Amino acid sequence: MRKLRLCFILAILAASAVFAQYKSEAAGAPPAELAPAISQALEQQGTKIVGSNGVFCEVWFRTSLPSGPKSSEESVTLPAIPLGALVGAIRFPAQGADRRGQPIKPGVYTLRYALQPLNGDHLGVSPQRDFLVLVPAGDDKDLNAAPNFDALMAMSRKASGTPHPVVLSMWGAGASDPAGFAKQGENDWVLTRKIGGAPISVILVGKVEG
Repeated sequence: MRKLRLCFILAILAASAVFAQYKSEAAGAPPAELAPAISQALEQQGTKIVGSNGVFCEVWFRTSLPSGPKSSEESVTLPAIPLGALVGAIRFPAQGADRRGQPIKPGVYTLRYALQPLNGDHLGVSPQRDFLVLVPAGDDKDLNAAPNFDALMAMSRKASGTPHPVVLSMWGAGASDPAGFAKQGENDWVLTRKIGGAPISVILVGKVEG
């Protein structure tokens, strides 16, 4: 009987996750947990993502994207962003998760740009290699830092408390893509907006198929 009850509860939770709806609202200023130099580089009006259980996350992007020499890497949609560059910050008031089910501890994180390695470990996650790495705000104080891939992965593992880093899929959006927050496909909720004059899209809520 207990097993049947547990299965029933799990079925309800799974159904709730599938049919969950989200919306975006205006958020306030960047969190006080961020270093002053980082906070000052961000937009002063963030975006709040709200679901049936309340606020899922709040995100703040830089007022303009950092840029450098264009990368010649393949399957990259934002080739002018330097690897490791700060792109924004995000806050989770309660435990969240990325698209692969990787847990995200409640707290404030910086968002730094990186590329998925071409080693076969991330096939099917996304067609592009661009992504944002979550780093605990307390460990990331330098606006102009550009940590390499290995350093970013080590910093991000603290966000999950597991051997795996926490990341958000992103890409350069088309000039005609509508700005806003909307569902794409079966499971992904995407925020599309301009940072400076550059349109970008980020999956803030989602689940990898398969």
